[in-house]
Amino acid sequence: MFIAAMKKLLLISCLSLVTVTIKAQQTPALGMPTVSSGRVASQPFLFSVNTLTPEMTKWNMQYSGSYGERAVTPFGFNGVDQQLAVKGYLGNRFTLFANASLGFARSGGVNSYQQVEVLRDVLGGRNAFGPRVGLGLGASRDWSNVKSLFSRLAVSFDAASWKIGGNMRFEKAFDKNRDNIDLISSVGFHHRIKGAFFAGIEAVGQDLEGFWDQEEAEGGAKLLIGPSLNVAPVGSRLSFSVCGGPIFYATRSNVAPSAAIRELPSSNGYTVRVQASFALGR
Repeated sequence: MFIAAMKKLLLISCLSLVTVTIKAQQTPALGMPTVSSGRVASQPFLFSVNTLTPEMTKWNMQYSGSYGERAVTPFGFNGVDQQLAVKGYLGNRFTLFANASLGFARSGGVNSYQQVEVLRDVLGGRNAFGPRVGLGLGASRDWSNVKSLFSRLAVSFDAASWKIGGNMRFEKAFDKNRDNIDLISSVGFHHRIKGAFFAGIEAVGQDLEGFWDQEEAEGGAKLLIGPSLNVAPVGSRLSFSVCGGPIFYATRSNVAPSAAIRELPSSNGYTVRVQASFALGR
């Protein structure tokens, strides 16, 4: 009898836990209040760009720095880069994202790159919580002074206790030694650990055309998988993110890597990126 009562109590406790979890993950669109332990970060992931909504901070300044180390190759950036970015909500579900970076090579050289893009939500985008699907167009100048145009598909879902986001970016570089189209994809997942502290994982796949093109101009398909952290304290204008992990080639092409803009080093190694974001106000 005692065992049967304990089983019933355990079953009731499990059902209650599931009910509470489901309610915690429902969005305001379903009538649930916003989470009070922190605000929705304007850029929670470091390798995926998300769109902004009217309920989020409209303008943000972001500073990030990264360190990458890899095997010696004749091309590509190797060392420390410092990036300054601005991200803003333009209204009518449009988001502006622009950044500029300085790279300090281990050999002593200094290079730079810049890029700017505008995204618009075609699904969602009116509330901070819930699904959003955005499309964007942009332009860039990379470390080797090659200009490119690119488009981006940005998908995200924010809930009170978890968030997920991902990108697919298609890039056309105006250089005869580059691929016709570069494909870069990324995905990230965060779960709330406590208060405004989220932890999870990010994965990045770059130059994925290397899986079917043996002459892929960037050296082959590269992958990164690593832990990701984000904290956006309630009442603070600052939020912080960090992500890093090993980079490895999933395929190898017969062409030496170029200096195209990449968040990752161009050969086996690792990278660590840290970002601080400051909300300029609503």
